[in-house]
Amino acid sequence: MSYLDLTITDMHEALVAKKVTPLELAKEALERAKANNDNAFEGYMDEQALSIAASLKEPEVNNPFWGIPFVIKDNFATRNFPTTGSSNILKDYVPCFDATAVAKLLQAHAVPIAKSTLDELAMGGSGITGHKGPTFNPYDSKHERMIGGSSCGSAVSVAASIVPFALGSDTGDSVRKPAGYAGLVGMKPTWGRISRYGLFPFAPSLDHVGYFTRSVEDAALSLAVIAGRDLEDSTSSTRPVEDYTRLLKTDLKGIRVAVIKEIMDTITNPTILKAFDQSIVALREAGAVVDNVHFDKRLLGTIYPTYITISCSEVTSNNANLDGIKFGPRFEGNTYQEVMFNARTAGFSELIKRRFVIGSFALMRENQDVLFLRAQKCRRKIVDTLNDILKTYDAVYLPSAPTIAPKFKDSHDQLSDEYLIADNHLAFGNFAGLPSLTLPIGFEKGMPLGANVMGRAFEEAKVFQIAQAIENKTGYRNLSAKEVRV
Repeated sequence: MSYLDLTITDMHEALVAKKVTPLELAKEALERAKANNDNAFEGYMDEQALSIAASLKEPEVNNPFWGIPFVIKDNFATRNFPTTGSSNILKDYVPCFDATAVAKLLQAHAVPIAKSTLDELAMGGSGITGHKGPTFNPYDSKHERMIGGSSCGSAVSVAASIVPFALGSDTGDSVRKPAGYAGLVGMKPTWGRISRYGLFPFAPSLDHVGYFTRSVEDAALSLAVIAGRDLEDSTSSTRPVEDYTRLLKTDLKGIRVAVIKEIMDTITNPTILKAFDQSIVALREAGAVVDNVHFDKRLLGTIYPTYITISCSEVTSNNANLDGIKFGPRFEGNTYQEVMFNARTAGFSELIKRRFVIGSFALMRENQDVLFLRAQKCRRKIVDTLNDILKTYDAVYLPSAPTIAPKFKDSHDQLSDEYLIADNHLAFGNFAGLPSLTLPIGFEKGMPLGANVMGRAFEEAKVFQIAQAIENKTGYRNLSAKEVRV
């Protein structure tokens, strides 16, 4: 096994012992990225990677990210390197600054390897709408299955053992759903825990910086590196950054975990249900109390339409600056209106245009009461119900999806309870801004199955504690698609 196949924790030990150098890791990571055929990358950062790696000589014992290669989702600004959001309207756009999350990783002497693909402008959950075409699940050598989105390329880069860490963004489930489909740990902390400065905005009231790792311990270590107050982002929290690993070796005595029965009742896949039940046994053996709780099913049915209405409304406003004048390629026109029309017509895919239409329609004065404001009221009711559960329980625990990674050709009934509820419930964490982590709990047909732990605001350490107990029991740590492919 190559040192690049290790977790961050184990890779750090090898670096400190000088069994491998940052430059050797960077060169191999670049080789693996360029050899990957899952359409996971927008661009390779050879010059930056090799320059930074070559400058790192003496290991920093107490810095777990020293010399660690990582990948950046291409909606994070990177200074002097193209950042396109996988959209033609931002082709060749080169920022003059680094996003704060990127800057913190660079300050920790991590080594950037590449910018990863995403659903265009982070809109979409399939990984198929980026301007370079669909991104494939590395567990499926036939390229028939999706990995999910929008953080598809970042998920591939970690699942294929190209890097042990990748940045993503999560507005509805864009880190946690791909993590479930790819056998990864996908973490979205509390809203404001990580600065969003330099992250292209989708829906700011829902947007979170997230990331992928191959172990719960790595996820806990990672948060300490990129969390914290940022004066460039007024919504970033002033709470001190904690030691998020402090509870990992403790049992779950006194921990109460809720399972929402109405969501479980919409899942029909027996393999997922069996794997989930086995993980509940693991929680109870670790000392946790696990109970079924109830949630108004009618309210659960509003999750997806509420998310679509709010997110489309916010993105319509946020992306008004993508007019073909300020950023990206220029389009011909005799007036600025013509330039803008031509740029947005050619620069956006059909999905983006549809979402802008939905958002514009919901924000029209005559429609706001029955669409946008009604969606905000539904969001409030969902969050209130969720917080009522979390007054009694430390976390809510559920499968991250009702199926394994779907095939591209598969269709689903978008009005079914399974789709509207079981396939979209992760948006809970974005509506309420709560910490939420997906981790692997099993396999079906060689494809990973995931489950999700969601806790109270700013109780990330407790979320990691619960997830660690599950990982200890399942043994699904440091999974790699290199070893299990169908």
